[in-house]
Amino acid sequence: MKKLMTLTVNDRAYEVAVAPNRTLTQLLRDDLNLLGTKEGCGVGDCGACTVIMDGKPVNSCLVLAVQADGSHIKTIEGVATSDGLHPVQQTFVEMGAIQCGFCTPGMVLSATSLLEKNPHPTEHEVRQALSGNLCRCTGYQKIVEAVQEASRRMKK
Repeated sequence: MKKLMTLTVNDRAYEVAVAPNRTLTQLLRDDLNLLGTKEGCGVGDCGACTVIMDGKPVNSCLVLAVQADGSHIKTIEGVATSDGLHPVQQTFVEMGAIQCGFCTPGMVLSATSLLEKNPHPTEHEVRQALSGNLCRCTGYQKIVEAVQEASRRMKK
């Protein structure tokens, strides 16, 4: 039996009926058509499905949709503003931190969450914050450098 729930995604309120076995990833992609959230491994190892839920990065493949009832969710579609890309997105583009792009939404959300809590992280803190996000293309160095550069730009 489906459960009626409400949640806010990217500052927009939704009321949806979901089956109890559906994940937050499925709800975002299939019901709300927010395709930036990727399902990679489906078991919480890769971080491709990372979203910000109530201010914290979570693997949406491990969260049942009904657990998000009343929550505020931010997906990659909610990171940029009408003024343009978020500094993390911009530095990823400029510094070559994107290759195939599959992991990028999760990386960007983990990085933006870090910078909201710690605007001046050390390299170690950046690596720690991104440790739940796997990338098979870049080797991580350019990603770490892009997050550090975004931090510098956000100081200004």
